[in-house]
Amino acid sequence: MRGRYVRMPELNGIDFQKALIEGGREEQLVFITGHGDIPMCAQAMKAGAVDFLPKPFKPKQLLESVERALTRSAEQRLRASAKTHARDLIERLTPREHEVMQLVATGMLNKQVGGELGMAEKTVKAHRAHVMQKLGITSVAELMVVLQKAEVPPVAKPGTKV
Repeated sequence: MRGRYVRMPELNGIDFQKALIEGGREEQLVFITGHGDIPMCAQAMKAGAVDFLPKPFKPKQLLESVERALTRSAEQRLRASAKTHARDLIERLTPREHEVMQLVATGMLNKQVGGELGMAEKTVKAHRAHVMQKLGITSVAELMVVLQKAEVPPVAKPGTKV
């Protein structure tokens, strides 16, 4: 039935898009078709297509679609670069600094972190200072941005139900 919709030898556009996604690729696709329909368009767009152009189309439409695809691709590369950088920074932390960082990110005070980890508040302050220095930040708000960029899932505050 698919051959009726997309007439490319061997592989159709929807299957090509699916193969890219399954392979972890995130290319920005613009579908151009002379045989598309609304369900096919909806499927392609839900899977991340930039646009779905039925033939005939105006050259300006194609140009605008390609420009959107290039913009999305550039934004995607920036996000990926920021994620890699943030993860690299976090990997510099010692295991103990990582524990302290996670608890600080829940909003716990130094005294609470110390109680949770069984260490003196002064020691927590030292670890926290190392975390901030290694991550190149000065506040918990900036810590949250680094964790968000790194796509580190938040940990539940000790003693709270999830």
